[in-house]
Amino acid sequence: MAIVRAVVAGMIDGVRERAAAAVELLDVDLPDVPPEIPWVHFADTEVDDLDLAPADERRLCDEFGELVFVTGYPMAKRPFYTHPEPARPEYSNSFDLLFRGLEIVTGGQRLHRYEDYVAALGGETEPYEGYLQAFRYGMPPHGGFALGLERLVARLTGARNIRATTLFPRDLTRLVP
Repeated sequence: MAIVRAVVAGMIDGVRERAAAAVELLDVDLPDVPPEIPWVHFADTEVDDLDLAPADERRLCDEFGELVFVTGYPMAKRPFYTHPEPARPEYSNSFDLLFRGLEIVTGGQRLHRYEDYVAALGGETEPYEGYLQAFRYGMPPHGGFALGLERLVARLTGARNIRATTLFPRDLTRLVP
């Protein structure tokens, strides 16, 4: 999460420094990324579901600030390859970063032992054999994150719909640009 904070702060600073004219023209309200972004565990969000609804994401940003991490999503919601929290195995060792009421980053610790994948998949490994091959021989502990650039830009510019900030938007009736 510290790396995510540094990446987001660097991106915002880069926009501030290199695109001042565009920021002014578009009336973009750039955030001040705090030295430490506040965070809340999913168990403490008062959400009675496996995931946050858009209204929950907006409420949490209203409560904690325009940037807030949500950690420990229920394992039932996160993909089979996410590591459980050691002290609370019903929750995942993962996080989302919310910005102005919208998730812009998802990340977490990934499973790295073959046996853990077999257990997570209930022994049904056949559809994943190609992926799991490397894990048979050992992988180091690892994790990562993915940032939704279109989501970040949509929140910075105040776009009403993420499609307005997507180079090649798709929907149920249109799969090609």
